[in-house]
Amino acid sequence: MLIDAHNHPNWHGYDAEKILQNMEEQNIDQMWLFSWEVPENEYSPSYHKVLPPGGWGIPLEDVLQVGRQAPDKFILGYMPHPKRPDAIDRLKAAVEIHGIRVASELKVRVMFDDPDAIRLYQACGDMKLPITIHLDYPIDHGKGDYPRPNWWYGGNIESFERAVVACPDTAFIGHAPGFWAHISGDDKFDKEAYPKGPVEPGGKVSTMLRAYDNLYADLSAGSALTAISRDEAFGRAFLIEFQEKLIFGRDYFDTRLMDYLQSLNLPQEAFDKITFQNAQKLLGDT
Repeated sequence: MLIDAHNHPNWHGYDAEKILQNMEEQNIDQMWLFSWEVPENEYSPSYHKVLPPGGWGIPLEDVLQVGRQAPDKFILGYMPHPKRPDAIDRLKAAVEIHGIRVASELKVRVMFDDPDAIRLYQACGDMKLPITIHLDYPIDHGKGDYPRPNWWYGGNIESFERAVVACPDTAFIGHAPGFWAHISGDDKFDKEAYPKGPVEPGGKVSTMLRAYDNLYADLSAGSALTAISRDEAFGRAFLIEFQEKLIFGRDYFDTRLMDYLQSLNLPQEAFDKITFQNAQKLLGDT
């Protein structure tokens, strides 16, 4: 069994046909498909090259359209922007009408502990919807000030921690460069998107995973792979220590993460938890 617990429809040109073919080639039994509801003024133009033209973000309809092609293979995700006055009503309707099971992906230019966001997270907890969050620090992209000098999402790790504490009945899944940079206790998290080098003690990711039962971490994308491979001995120990909290995902369609996990010769129990059992547990499917 293998579950890809982080991916998107029409992402990098992968429509339903290409996604299903990719899943078959890589022996992926199930995929979590996420929307990305974001207003135009929060959307980096860099995404125009990896998403369909004519809009911004990843609408719920795209998730539903792909999900209809193979309902047994897809877990559907949707998260409305927390500043929408009707965000909770929209999410409830998506659950009741379309069978949404995860509140993801949350990737917006709003502090994680914004009062409106907290209220939405608490509703997710009531509906048993885990939330995959995206954290990016305001690291300047070096291309001038237009349209923005940087594209932060979520605020900072302290804001995220306050949200985790405020919503103990809600499952959060940490993701993205700003989250995974905190695997190390160094000061690179707000200076480099993908820090490398030995992992120093005191990283907030480990500290928070130990402290909060409702916090998990998503191993998808280059951010997680960089974090667990920058110091191989630390990374293998990290995967084993937090085997109950880590979730396999790709956020793309390659084999890099699986190749790396297999190269570490992890205990079978840890490998199984990471690659499918933790995702099933979060959904109550075990």
